[in-house]
Amino acid sequence: MPHASDIVYCDGPDSPHAFDIIPLQQRNGMLDAHCPICHGYGQWNTEIDLVSFRCKRAICDHCHGAGWVETGNDPIEVPDIVLAPEGYPKWIMRLVPRADAGPQR
Repeated sequence: MPHASDIVYCDGPDSPHAFDIIPLQQRNGMLDAHCPICHGYGQWNTEIDLVSFRCKRAICDHCHGAGWVETGNDPIEVPDIVLAPEGYPKWIMRLVPRADAGPQR
């Protein structure tokens, strides 16, 4: 049986329902300030059903989903997945220089 829905599409982090049901990210100790693009959320809704609150989300490219950014010149650790020599995927922490960490806005 289908349920009622009221689907809203969000064009970006400035849309009215972009941050519905998304918590602010906690500062993890190595980053300095809230991201100027996502305002500390790390992601936003691209599509949300205002009845069931099912949603599709986009990760912020500027802060890599952390919600916080480095304001100095220190490199940033970004989680990544690589293929191990044995042929299975594994998590690593990749260092990204601040100038290359995301688009400057």
